[in-house]
Amino acid sequence: MKEVMIYTDGACSGNPGPGGWGAILFFGPHKKEIYGGERDTTNNRMEIQAVIKGLELLKEPCSVQVYSDSAYVVNCFQKGWIHGWLRNGWKNSKKDPVENQDLWKALWALMGKHKVEYIKVKGHSDNEWNNRCDELARQAIREL
Repeated sequence: MKEVMIYTDGACSGNPGPGGWGAILFFGPHKKEIYGGERDTTNNRMEIQAVIKGLELLKEPCSVQVYSDSAYVVNCFQKGWIHGWLRNGWKNSKKDPVENQDLWKALWALMGKHKVEYIKVKGHSDNEWNNRCDELARQAIREL
């Protein structure tokens, strides 16, 4: 399997409000930056969307390390929230429908094609690639 690293970030101006996401994919010596946004969204939706858009670019099954500053995204997989949601018919521990189900379902389907590991990074610190993803997300908001 090819090994790919994806750095991601999401941002929102107001929550909800205009939002953007950014992702940087690394494969060997190659680097690809992508970004996009939505006029009325939330920060959490943009965080998930960044991962989805990164994984969608992969043309074959890969071993992927996803670096994110979003506890919402990372904890979903590191703490196993996703497995509880699947068991409980997309209901959370309070028996309420899981928020952002459409994106979680899309992400889960993409993950079925790849071996994905999530790694939490500290946001807005000295991580060059996380900072660059934040810049891309904010650029997307400005371009809306």
